[in-house]
Amino acid sequence: MTGTANNRYEPSRLATLIKDEARSLGLSHCAITDTHLEAHETHLLNWLNDGFHGEMHYMERHGTRRSRPDELVEGTLRIISVRLDYFPPDATDAWAVLGDPLSAYVSRYALGRDYHKVLRARLQKLADAIARYAGPFGYRAFVDSAPVLEKALAEKAGLGWIGKHSNLLSADAGSWFFLGELYTDLPLPIDPPQTQKHCGSCTACLQACPTQAIVSPYRVDARRCISYHTIELKGSIPVEFRKAMGNRIYGCDDCQLVCPFNKFSNDTREADFSVRHGLDSATLVELAHWTEAMFKERMAGSPIHRIGHERWIRNIAVALGNAPTTPDVVNALQQRSSDPSALIREHVAWALTQHTLNTAG
Repeated sequence: MTGTANNRYEPSRLATLIKDEARSLGLSHCAITDTHLEAHETHLLNWLNDGFHGEMHYMERHGTRRSRPDELVEGTLRIISVRLDYFPPDATDAWAVLGDPLSAYVSRYALGRDYHKVLRARLQKLADAIARYAGPFGYRAFVDSAPVLEKALAEKAGLGWIGKHSNLLSADAGSWFFLGELYTDLPLPIDPPQTQKHCGSCTACLQACPTQAIVSPYRVDARRCISYHTIELKGSIPVEFRKAMGNRIYGCDDCQLVCPFNKFSNDTREADFSVRHGLDSATLVELAHWTEAMFKERMAGSPIHRIGHERWIRNIAVALGNAPTTPDVVNALQQRSSDPSALIREHVAWALTQHTLNTAG
């Protein structure tokens, strides 16, 4: 990080201008914190030592760089933490989709354009605006793209608190939002942290988790999490979790859907987060027939694109195994039974076995 900020504005005035610019760029909230994350580092190391990261080996490789921003980006003094609402108001009701076993449930954050691109572009505009006030300065923008403890930084900046489900929660905005950061070398005043967790005695998220991945308040075992299985896991989904997946083919929102604070959430105003390709109400059979070329074309610019067609079909095969036994469902699976991918064939075979058992029963 290199910069030569010329201090045209004294720090507190500059901080105010930064927040005003963030608001004008459509960001939902913006606050500033320092680089000290000692308490969160202890939580991170305990989580890694327990193996809760599963096959996300990059988290272990990065180690404490994740909790020490000034080691990740030398010269970092402050982090500008921002929030951007994403819940699409035009999406089919989430509970209605989850309640229809022939429909495909896609996590609400992934129904539109890739948030990495949207929020990173917004952060770059914010950085450009800061440079107009402060002159050239050192910075790096991050959107879930590097070893960054984004939720810890957001909590420390006062954007909310980390809830029992491990997502950031805001008393007036729920949890349906993305987080992004600008690491900077500007000596800005910091905002007060969120020191109180308002979850109280509520355990709705723990009770709602289909696989009991929230093993205790504030601790999530990724190895049990449907989001991990459908997005991060590259190999075979453990058989013990397949029935609990239901019709969830990309991510899982159950812990957020039941959270009382999400009655205060705000629908997104970003057109980029509107539903694309009917993913809010598509059927499993329809999606199972997507070829690799169709997947690449339709998922270009979507966060779903990164899991690839093979894992996409793997996830759909499990959901089809949990669907009612109908000719269309069985036919969709049979058409994949000789797929070139051993991973797909294995999950299709499991799914077909479920329907054989249904018929026999």
